[in-house]
Amino acid sequence: MKRVAKRLPLVILVLVLISFIVGLFMAKFIMTGKRQTLDEAMKWQSEHYDTSFYESLEKTDYTVKSYDGYLLHVQFLKNPQPTERYIIISHGYTDNRMGALKYVPMYLDLGFNCVIYDLRGHGENESAFTSYGIREGQDIAELVKDTRSRYPDIAQLGLHGESLGAASTAASMKYEPQVDFAVCDCGFSDIENVLRRGYKAANVPTFLLGFADMGARVRYHVSIKDMRPIDSLDDNTVPMLFIHGAEDELITPENSEDMAARTKGISELHLIEGAGHAESILKDPESYRSYVEGFLAGL
Repeated sequence: MKRVAKRLPLVILVLVLISFIVGLFMAKFIMTGKRQTLDEAMKWQSEHYDTSFYESLEKTDYTVKSYDGYLLHVQFLKNPQPTERYIIISHGYTDNRMGALKYVPMYLDLGFNCVIYDLRGHGENESAFTSYGIREGQDIAELVKDTRSRYPDIAQLGLHGESLGAASTAASMKYEPQVDFAVCDCGFSDIENVLRRGYKAANVPTFLLGFADMGARVRYHVSIKDMRPIDSLDDNTVPMLFIHGAEDELITPENSEDMAARTKGISELHLIEGAGHAESILKDPESYRSYVEGFLAGL
C-alpha cells in the first residue's frame, strides 16, 4: 500500500504529461493542416469547372499588411467592363485564392471587380496557424480598409466567403467593416460543433476536444471555445446572405441557420438541394446566381 502511495504522484505526473503532449499534437493537427499550393488548387479547380476565363483577365498582384504586420498576398481581377462595384472573396481551409475562382464568373457577370487573396497561413503567405475566424476576421477588416483606399472609385463593396472564408467573413463583422453586404457560403457558427461532429463520425471520444483546447491555449495562445464567428453578429447590421448545401455533412446547414437568425441586420438563407460541403455553386449554379442576384437587387 505504501509502495502504491509513493508511486501515485509519479503516475499522476505521467498522465498529466501525456495529456499535455496529446493536447499539443491535437491542436497542431486541427490548426495547421496541409495547405495546397497555388498549382495544386488551380489543378483541382480546372478539373471541376471551366477556368479558362481566368487567363484573359487583367490581374494585379500586391500584398496587404494586416493589423499585426502579417502580409496577405492579394490578386485584383479587373472586370472587362468598367464598374465601380467590388467584391472581396475568401476561400476555404487548406485552399488558397485559386479556390475563389469558382465564384468569379458570377460576380464578373453581375458587374463586380474581384479581389481574391490567400487567407493567413495559406497560399503564398508565410506559414501560420488557423484561428478559425479570430485573426482571419481582423484580416478581412484590414483588406476592406486597403481596398477602399486603393480603389477610391468604389460605389459598392461586398464580401463573399466559403467555409472558413465564410466564417471569417462573419467574424469580421465584429470590426464593423465598411461593406455594403456579405455572402456566407457553408460557414460554421463555431468550430467546436464541427469538431465534435467530426470526432463522433470518426469514433474519437469527444472529451479529447478539451485536450485540444488546452493545447491551442498553450501552443497558439487562443482557445477553440473562442472560435465563434456567430458571436460577432450580435450587433451587425450589414445585410447578409447565407447559402449552404443541404447535404453538407462536414459543416451542417444548422450553422448558417443559426447565424442568419442571430444577425441584427437584413438576412436571407437558402439551402441548395443535393449539395455537399462547398459544392453549392457547382451543383446548382443557376439557383446560386439567382439567390445572389435577388439579394443584391433588394439592397
